[in-house]
Amino acid sequence: MTLPEILLLVAAGFGAGVINTIAGGGTFLTFPALVFSGVPPVIANATSTVSVFPGYLSGAAGFLPELRAFRRAELLRLTALSLLGAFGGAALLLVSSDKVFSLVVPFLLLAATLAFLYGETIRKWAARSAVGVKPQGAFGLLAVCVYGGYFNGGLGIVLLALFALWGMEDIHRMNGLKNGLSFAVSIIAVGTFAVAGLVVWPQAVLMMVASTIGGYAGAPISRALPRRVLRGFIALIGFGMSAVFFYRLF
Repeated sequence: MTLPEILLLVAAGFGAGVINTIAGGGTFLTFPALVFSGVPPVIANATSTVSVFPGYLSGAAGFLPELRAFRRAELLRLTALSLLGAFGGAALLLVSSDKVFSLVVPFLLLAATLAFLYGETIRKWAARSAVGVKPQGAFGLLAVCVYGGYFNGGLGIVLLALFALWGMEDIHRMNGLKNGLSFAVSIIAVGTFAVAGLVVWPQAVLMMVASTIGGYAGAPISRALPRRVLRGFIALIGFGMSAVFFYRLF
């Protein structure tokens, strides 16, 4: 790695840790940084997942008061569903080629951003239509965690959109649960990718350290910033990265 590449990866890792703790979407920084530094897309995705997963744990630690508000049995049930979905998604990535993955990435990024941006609108529509789901509903969480195991980019954003659909409104409780479940998803994905040899470890370790520091720093930042600012910032990142990867298709 050259010095500019090292600085790029450290900055992306720290920023990803902060962003993942605040509202999700940190992989919008780490995945492009790895691709731009010359790592092939599938390996970049696997390495990006490895690099941000300690930040999820430190981010969850920053939201321990909010996590303690959930019942233990409920947290265990949601975690088990997350682990199951993540295993299916990680297995799917193992059989994906760089060409196919590069083709679907911009669509996944855009879908994740739109889901987060309009999550509250979707939740209100679901409530009016009497089709809302309960927090223990299995199908929605399984589907999101399959996505997270396959492509970690925007996992936190999609989880927040799902929580909004469930009827959750406290952004800090949502962030605490999001970080905890994201860590569970990442454990399965990281183990699968490591065994399959899809991780470039020097880059991964460098970004892991930076994302862990950023993850813990994100909790007080999240509490200090207005909700509208958080949503606007994440939407800007999501749309920007979607545009970059759509441009790379042509």
